[in-house]
Amino acid sequence: MKAILMGRFLEDIIPYFKSTGIDVVKKNPEVIITHGGDGALLGAERKYPGIPKIPIRDIRTAPLCKEHSSYRRIFSYIKDGSLPIYDLVKLSADCGKFRTIAMNDIFIHNSNRVSAIRYKVLINGKQYGEEIVGDGAVVATVHGSTAYYRSITHSIFRLGIGLAFSNSTEVTNHLVLPDDSVIKIILTRGPGILMADNSPDSYDIKSGECVTIRKTPEKAIVYGLNIFMCPKCRKLRHPRE
Repeated sequence: MKAILMGRFLEDIIPYFKSTGIDVVKKNPEVIITHGGDGALLGAERKYPGIPKIPIRDIRTAPLCKEHSSYRRIFSYIKDGSLPIYDLVKLSADCGKFRTIAMNDIFIHNSNRVSAIRYKVLINGKQYGEEIVGDGAVVATVHGSTAYYRSITHSIFRLGIGLAFSNSTEVTNHLVLPDDSVIKIILTRGPGILMADNSPDSYDIKSGECVTIRKTPEKAIVYGLNIFMCPKCRKLRHPRE
């Protein structure tokens, strides 16, 4: 197996490669191995979309449960091919000529921190509620529901696409929609900004512009997400949850 490594403290995991038959390469990889946190995985999928990923938590900075705190054990799973495969939904967001792809979430936010934006939401062509005033909206995948969506709604979901509203002036119910839904967000008063995951690329949305968000045909292929997203490990990292 040919692998490209991404992340930090790669010297911590390189000694375990000899026993797995993995060759570290700089191009034409069969798999991308990331070492770090969620950001490393998101960055790898953005740079190498569609190529399978094996994410490994950085033990230096992320407390892990007893079952997953050993690199030797994790690499033994890689060697014997016992890591389960997960196909993760991705989202696209289009605004004018700008297009961005997300594995976690698409976020539309106010550019001016002291001024709310106004926007309308259309779901499959039908307007949801009235014009919304607030800091913005997030559209999340199931995988992304454990990130910013969770901090807004204090919940996660297992099926569909999540739509949540950040600091709306009026009570606006968060939604979990079928994953074939098409969501349009029309900015009626800006300025706003369109972002995806932790991408450094963003788009400045002007009043009157429309952002169209939908599921993409392409998916992210990830090995061993059950280890990377282990609930016991997460509890150690976030003891107050």
